[in-house]
Amino acid sequence: MKKKIDKKVTKREMVKRGTKKPEPMPVMIPLNILEYFQDCKSLPLKERTEIYNKMTDVLKDMVALNHPVLAVKLVSLLKLHSNTYNPNKVAPPEMKLLELSMAKDGVTMPVVAAKNDQGRYVIIDGFHRTQVISLYPPVSDSLQGYVPVVELNKDIDDRIASTVRHNMARGTHKTSLSARLVGLLKKHNWHDERIAKELGMEADEVLRLKQLTGLAEAFQNEDFSQAWE
Repeated sequence: MKKKIDKKVTKREMVKRGTKKPEPMPVMIPLNILEYFQDCKSLPLKERTEIYNKMTDVLKDMVALNHPVLAVKLVSLLKLHSNTYNPNKVAPPEMKLLELSMAKDGVTMPVVAAKNDQGRYVIIDGFHRTQVISLYPPVSDSLQGYVPVVELNKDIDDRIASTVRHNMARGTHKTSLSARLVGLLKKHNWHDERIAKELGMEADEVLRLKQLTGLAEAFQNEDFSQAWE
């Protein structure tokens, strides 16, 4: 009488037989690197933030994925400044909710900023998050005067467009302020096609916003193409 063959095969046996690929070994960080970071904990906070900021650049370069959020920096509150066109307003109830969210969940979204000609960080998106970090003790005490910041390399007109895009994506951009910013972009010599493309608007929406600011007559002789790349 033939013996029954046990059909259960262990993963190790499958690897030996070549029927299963070996699982990849977990990535190990060299011990000397881990020891270095442990030693850094004894340094003053200012020095630790400087090391952190340099390391985020190194790690972003290592993964070779070119997105600003992969190199978050810790920036002193004193170096952050609001922009002059801030189109997004938050009602008191929403501000209270933002405070509660940041106190309970921590800072989950960095502030977006760009350096101006004087080397100051100008806020593109996150003015109200910065306010909470600055003024609300449960949050400000935990960050000890620093703000997580993503830096964009943009000049003034591109900063305006970025602010509009961030607010429009959240559905918080008011029409009157959108119109004012379209007017600002026109003063920076942006043509209608570029405004539409950069802000994700349709041609008729750009025209309507120009009319709200009284610019339609000034630019009535311009040709507006319905097609752009």
